[in-house]
Amino acid sequence: MDALKLLLERRSSKALEAPGPQGEALETILQAALRVPDFLELRPYEFLIAEGEGRERLGRKFREAAIAAGRPETDVKRAPSMPLRAPLVITVVAKARESDTVDLLEQRMTAGCAAMAMQMAALALGFGGIWRSGWPMFSRRLHELLDLAKDDQIAGFLYLGTPKKPPEPAPRVDSRDYTRWL
Repeated sequence: MDALKLLLERRSSKALEAPGPQGEALETILQAALRVPDFLELRPYEFLIAEGEGRERLGRKFREAAIAAGRPETDVKRAPSMPLRAPLVITVVAKARESDTVDLLEQRMTAGCAAMAMQMAALALGFGGIWRSGWPMFSRRLHELLDLAKDDQIAGFLYLGTPKKPPEPAPRVDSRDYTRWL
């Protein structure tokens, strides 16, 4: 797929089914993440991959985190099935690296860029995906259950698979509504 077309027509796919990326396709997606802007090459991220039964394990951790956070009963009941919405879920974690030069925010932005690069690579390979956030992203209990460090922060959950139907075309947005010239 042409790079500009990919960037200008990117859409998330909410309804995903098997197959998801694996083998060489998954490695290509991960390699795209490793090429994002990363001052001093700190590689301030980690990718937790859940497929098959790993998605069920992640769902149990979501449920435990929902209970610990006092989430509404609807969230507690829904939590175990959340990772089952796609054949592959990549939890993108911003890993705090020791640096006197690179601020923690910049490191977290690098992890966000990695999530976007992985989604774009997946789309270029013919898969679909959606970058999800929500309460699990901010649950400190979920961070503990995933063995993350105190300063680590989940940047999102990248759900990847085959779209059940093509996403709707993106509406044209006027860039002038979001631009100021100095």
